[in-house]
Amino acid sequence: MTAPDSLQSRAPVEVSVFRAAMARFPGAVTIVATGVGEGRRGITATAVCSVTADPPSLLACLNRKTGTCAAVAENGRFTVNLLPGDGGPLALIFAGATGASGAGKFQSGDWIADVSGQPRLSDAIVTFSCDVSEQMLAGTHLIFIGQITAITTTEGAPLVYEQSRFHRLEPV
Repeated sequence: MTAPDSLQSRAPVEVSVFRAAMARFPGAVTIVATGVGEGRRGITATAVCSVTADPPSLLACLNRKTGTCAAVAENGRFTVNLLPGDGGPLALIFAGATGASGAGKFQSGDWIADVSGQPRLSDAIVTFSCDVSEQMLAGTHLIFIGQITAITTTEGAPLVYEQSRFHRLEPV
């Protein structure tokens, strides 16, 4: 199927315009993590969403240049950890803002093993343990479809990101 001629002739949206618009789109702040021991890798991600309830699955988009992306592709398993409202400092560490890298990022936070041995943040609002069922290339990122094998929850309000700032989600 091809796009109508009117769509094919449109100029693409500029990257800066796209980024500015997406900055207005609030996202749940998560850490996608994988591996064991010194092979652990993790990254802060807001590009995570549900795919289907049957079978339970979600997707996570990871930049192909990151060690976490390569590790998820190699391991075939990952966790998605929804950060609590006070998780801003940990999000910055896993975003690389403090200079920590690789397994060194896991020196911050209380990390335990999930049911398959993958890193799980003990105070995450929700942790989804996933097996990679599909992956696909999308520009600079790989999209991983994770079939959910376990869910762990705790009480609390999650951390969200909007306009380049962290916010606590509160009921209105």
